[in-house]
Amino acid sequence: MNTPLEILKTYWNYNEFRPPQEEIINTVIKRENCVVLLPTGNGKSLCYQVPALVLEGVCIVISPLIALIKDQVESLTEKNIKAIALTSKLSQEEIIVAFDNLQFGGYKFLYLSPEKLQSPFIQDKIRQLNVSFIAIDEAHCISEWGHDFRPAYLKIPILKELQPNATFIALTATATQKTFEDIVENLEIENAAVFKKSLKRTNLTYKVIYTENYYANLLQILNYIKESVIIYTNNRKQTKEVNKYLQQHNFKSTYYHGGLSVDEKNTAYATWISDKTPIMVATNAFGMGIDKPNVRVVIHLNIPNSLENYIQEAGRAGRDGKESHSLILTNEANLYDADVRFKATTPTTKYIKEIYFNLNQFYKISFGEQPMESFNFSIQEFCATYKLNILTAYNAIKVLERENIILLDENFTKKSTLKFTIGNSQLFNYLEEYPSKKDFIKLILRSYGGIFEHHTIIDEFKLSKKLGVSKESIIVTLKDLNTTGIVKYNFENSNSRLSFLVIREDNYTINRISKNIEKQYAIKYDKLTATINFIRNIKTCRNIQLLSYFNEINTTPCGKCDVCTSKNAPTETTKLLLTEITKLLAAQNLSSQELSVALKCNQKQLLNSLKILLEKNKIAITSQNKFKLNL
Repeated sequence: MNTPLEILKTYWNYNEFRPPQEEIINTVIKRENCVVLLPTGNGKSLCYQVPALVLEGVCIVISPLIALIKDQVESLTEKNIKAIALTSKLSQEEIIVAFDNLQFGGYKFLYLSPEKLQSPFIQDKIRQLNVSFIAIDEAHCISEWGHDFRPAYLKIPILKELQPNATFIALTATATQKTFEDIVENLEIENAAVFKKSLKRTNLTYKVIYTENYYANLLQILNYIKESVIIYTNNRKQTKEVNKYLQQHNFKSTYYHGGLSVDEKNTAYATWISDKTPIMVATNAFGMGIDKPNVRVVIHLNIPNSLENYIQEAGRAGRDGKESHSLILTNEANLYDADVRFKATTPTTKYIKEIYFNLNQFYKISFGEQPMESFNFSIQEFCATYKLNILTAYNAIKVLERENIILLDENFTKKSTLKFTIGNSQLFNYLEEYPSKKDFIKLILRSYGGIFEHHTIIDEFKLSKKLGVSKESIIVTLKDLNTTGIVKYNFENSNSRLSFLVIREDNYTINRISKNIEKQYAIKYDKLTATINFIRNIKTCRNIQLLSYFNEINTTPCGKCDVCTSKNAPTETTKLLLTEITKLLAAQNLSSQELSVALKCNQKQLLNSLKILLEKNKIAITSQNKFKLNL
């Protein structure tokens, strides 16, 4: 069992590769460098996972996201393929054991972030490995023109010194020509075989729908779609609101965002993938490794930050090759708000200086000092202390991380849970005896539903702010209630960990990266502007616009997007016929034959008009094969 196809059948249960996967895999097996652009859904990971199982030695995978690394390692482990991820949660002793396993334990994959690669200790350990080849995932991160630039990616060529005989494969799903050129140049990949698959999707129709009532339009669309759906929103609060609204209208939906616990994420994913809840409402945290074939529609309720993000998210529809749709619901106010929101939440150099100063003050770090230990970090407590907007402060912290000033480990997913173990009447008696607890318990009951029936995730900090007391006092009270048997309280420290990577020098620290900050601000704003221009452009086919952005020449209109179909707008005769049809159907349901007799029009005109009304969801077909008006 050593041919690529045999490995594919054994571990992945696929009988064939998708083009051009097999060609890429054979190139890697021949130990030739290659740069790969494969759109979302074309199985990039197989392009390095399969050859790694054919070749002797360890495959090193550089990936930018801890969650993505964790997802892939878990997936490989479930297939009984040995893989190790180096995260900040590992102690030095655990890292030594991991490298011993890589050398002597038959492990095939070493996953790590580009930041982790900068450690001299880890570099020395990598030097000792027998490496088959090195895979750089999400390679667009190495380009300042990429949609998720990471300066640490620029230091990846150190691997050429550590493993001079190793070959490289760089992979990305979306890249403009400039980004693609940067990948080759910055990774210093010589004589690379280049594989590019067109981003054109003939079975995917792109449409922009202008609406003042998102929810009403959403219901119309979902009434028409009977298969799986993804609805993207821009924030966690909106995912919950939209999901609740859909459930109130009897749709089977669930939601997903980065703030959920691991169990909650797994449950949401499992019910969606099994079609128990075929509608997924999510932020862009939902997407890694998603390969569900029957996603029929991807809907954006907000403006994507870039066309790179948009084409990846839209590309999750129609992977089975059947007709599918990508819909953006928007209006002019929404487009204006996207621009305003970007400027309000994207930090300036001055604001980043303020955040950096406050972080040092928060942990009492002296000028000229660099602490060696990492600290517990709660973004909520930090922002409350300095009266900061959480989203803007978080974005500033991520800029500091991007520029290697700090390191924020957010891989803390455990949350505290609470459940009342006594009934309502017993609780009432308890409060009569201990009235000092009344305000606290009332707050819990108002804040969390179902807390008598099941363990509920709680946020001690939010409770402390509402009561005007410290978080520590809330924890003490909950532990006391747990001890007396009133509640079952499972406390978890859900803080992130923050490390300072440079000596504190305040203004100088930020001034030396200010040009990078300003340049990245301009690039991100240009990408948002390009997305807004794409939405507003009602003259050029959506497919042509998208492919042009990614430097693909295509002059043939798709004929299906909202721009193309608007050019085939109904004639005055058709408009009149549409009006007459709706009048008749307002009185009673009718078949096409009955409509034809009543209207005295030719069959072709009638069928065309009925098609228009069906596409606009103005009418529907009953179980008796008659047409009815949608109210």
